[in-house]
Amino acid sequence: MIYFKRYFRPIENIEVIARRFAIRDLERLRRQHGGRDWRKLKGTAQVELLDGSIRFAELHWYECHGVGKRELKIKRLLD
Repeated sequence: MIYFKRYFRPIENIEVIARRFAIRDLERLRRQHGGRDWRKLKGTAQVELLDGSIRFAELHWYECHGVGKRELKIKRLLD
């Protein structure tokens, strides 16, 4: 897993990967964060890595109305 300090807005090319019952971690997400209609999304953005370098990356995260983005992670670096 690649760790990062922050991402720079906007996240572009956003696509829905899964929604509701197609999400494997649905029960855990509801238990930890609440909410009902969870979606798993992916998109691209610039991120600042722990070493201070800025790279272009593909991000994956979960999102729910009223809860917001949760568990943002880098899947791969694109540059």
